[in-house]
Amino acid sequence: MGEYRKLWWTLIAVLGVTFCLLGWFGREVYRQAPPIPSEVVSASGQHLFGADDILDGQTAWQSVGGMQLGSIWGHGAYQAPDWTADWLHRELLAWLDLAAQQQYGKPYAEVDQDHQALLREQLKREYRGNQVRDGVLSLSERRVAAMGQTAAYYDALFSNDPALQGSRKSFAMKENTLPDAARREQLSRFFFWTAWVAATERPGHEATYSNNWPHEPLIDNHPTAENLIWSVASVILLIAGVGFLIWAWAFLRGHEEEEPAAPAQDPLSLVALTPSQRALGKYLLLVVGLFSFQVMLGGATAHYTVEGQDFYGFPLSQWFPYSLLRTWHIQSALFWIATGFLAAGLFLAPIINGGKDPKFQKLGVDALFWALVVVVLGSFVGNYLAIAQVMPAEWNFWLGHQGYEYVDLGRLWQIGKFAGVAFWLLLMLRGILPAFRQPGDKNLLALLSASVIAIGLFYGAGFAYGERTHLSIMEYWRWWVVHLWVEGFFEVFATTALAFIFSSMGLVSKRMATTASLASASLFMLGGVPGTFHHLYFAGTTTPVMAVGATFSALEVVPLVVLGYEAWENWRLKSRAAWMERVKWPLMCFVAVAFWNMLGAGVFGFMINPPVSLYYVQGLNTTPVHAHAALFGVYGFLALGFTLLVLRYIRPQLRFNERLMKTAFWWLNGGLVLMIATSLLPIGIIQFHASVSEGLWYARSEAFMQQEILQTLRWVRTFGDVVFIVGALAMAWQVVSGFFSPTTSTVPQRAEGERLSVN
Repeated sequence: MGEYRKLWWTLIAVLGVTFCLLGWFGREVYRQAPPIPSEVVSASGQHLFGADDILDGQTAWQSVGGMQLGSIWGHGAYQAPDWTADWLHRELLAWLDLAAQQQYGKPYAEVDQDHQALLREQLKREYRGNQVRDGVLSLSERRVAAMGQTAAYYDALFSNDPALQGSRKSFAMKENTLPDAARREQLSRFFFWTAWVAATERPGHEATYSNNWPHEPLIDNHPTAENLIWSVASVILLIAGVGFLIWAWAFLRGHEEEEPAAPAQDPLSLVALTPSQRALGKYLLLVVGLFSFQVMLGGATAHYTVEGQDFYGFPLSQWFPYSLLRTWHIQSALFWIATGFLAAGLFLAPIINGGKDPKFQKLGVDALFWALVVVVLGSFVGNYLAIAQVMPAEWNFWLGHQGYEYVDLGRLWQIGKFAGVAFWLLLMLRGILPAFRQPGDKNLLALLSASVIAIGLFYGAGFAYGERTHLSIMEYWRWWVVHLWVEGFFEVFATTALAFIFSSMGLVSKRMATTASLASASLFMLGGVPGTFHHLYFAGTTTPVMAVGATFSALEVVPLVVLGYEAWENWRLKSRAAWMERVKWPLMCFVAVAFWNMLGAGVFGFMINPPVSLYYVQGLNTTPVHAHAALFGVYGFLALGFTLLVLRYIRPQLRFNERLMKTAFWWLNGGLVLMIATSLLPIGIIQFHASVSEGLWYARSEAFMQQEILQTLRWVRTFGDVVFIVGALAMAWQVVSGFFSPTTSTVPQRAEGERLSVN
């Protein structure tokens, strides 16, 4: 540890404390998960269905795309309704009409206001009351009848009933979404259970199992007192955290050491390429190939929000429905971003190993690439067969579609992806471990190694749940993958890898790179690990989970306020040496990363982070504002920057086409800004008002979403999409043309046995 002892112990303490919090309150998720009744019966004792029927409905929901077709508990896609809020509101209206007919002989809408108020009070008592005794849920005959009416609507909606063809078009659902009538019945039981969780008070509490989410005035589902308290606390902690960070920045950073003189030539360009590094070109082609595919899918998916089932009049949904294209859109993004990171790591491994390949390293690099191709193609085919309802139901979870956003691929392909990442870890360690035997400061290398190990192993958290796992428990582990693995350890790897690259280039001192990387890792992990819980406020968890998630996720934003300085530092590097002009565009991508980290992860992330904010906007278009700005703006530009950097070195004679790169860089950034500013954010704000004033069901309803103004805003997004697509194609063409450029190099060869020093 040496001179970095305090920084290392700080990082170790942060990880120890935060993972204890994540584990301790994760246990609470298991203990406090909403019950799945062993049996649901009517007041007369008639058996309606049981726990297995609810879980069968969960698997039916997974098979049609799950979170890629509408949402459950606010998690999922945004064009179709949130099925929890929608079912609950429809059932409540059906109950009120039945009660009005039984008590007053007329529909609820025709009853006078005093009697309406009386009926609403009866409704509230019945729905918020917890009728589970010894695992058996008993329902009144009136509620059973209301459930039946609601289930009939869903049976028609998920079939090809012509009466609801217009609604399916509005929701971007394909005809006959779930052809099997028995499975549609099971699906309705699962939807009922999610709504029951949202309406029923937890025993001993005055809030429902979902902390009173969604906003539903008919039964007084409003934000809890705890929701408001921890929202205020999160804002105070954010301000305090920013203030303390500025004070620490001013008083504790000490005297900055003088920058080292930049080398006359790029040290990395003076090292002969190894066979494994030369083999990385196909990874770069895969990155831009999947990137281009993903961007085109994004345009088609966005267009479905205006035409529903058609693509400019062509009935595309018959073969490639919205839920499938959205699945591929998200999965291809994860694949190409991960491939960019893997390529960067594999490029660094021989450099760390002194400029030499470990034995059979090229064979491993080639094998990993083709394994990735198999996983990508296999998972895409499985997604298609599942959503087309061609795949047998019992195969769906393993080969088809898990139904959970960001981990949609079948379990077999998920295992393949984990095996690939673990194999990448092995290839990395074969290059890293021998370097520890060499003299010199190895603290930065140790941090890089730790991040590589974390990336290799933490994806395995996705195996902690299965096909029939309770939804609350599944959400806990899913966010280990989506939030902790991606937003946590990939962030540390990216920061450390860049620091290692720049110090190896001689542009920054090893001491400054190590200090900055250790400090950044502590800051990222302090908020990032327990901040995972901010995704679980309303997923059947209790107030302590909300408290931990709100407080620590506010701290996630704190380090992002100084990213302007990081952007300036990266920008300034290009003038440190004349040869840095040749890596200008990778550097520009890293500058963009800092900007979007501040705006997309920081501003837009905190916009939806406090519990009271997320209470109203969860499941609205404010979420994809954050998702697009953070996922592409941060991790996308990081992966593209790594891709351009690796391309620059494996094609030593390459000079980036200035006109092409200006188009790529500025049109990608401009397109992202237009997408957000002219469409996603305005729609989200309008929905937010509707959610606050009427309820979430209304903000996601057909009547609201098909208003002329929202239709116009969705059409306007086309301009941003086109700009973005042009930038993406320019970037792809630069990589493809650069890869096939002449490779003749005058790079001097090292003498036999000579090692590159990275100390």
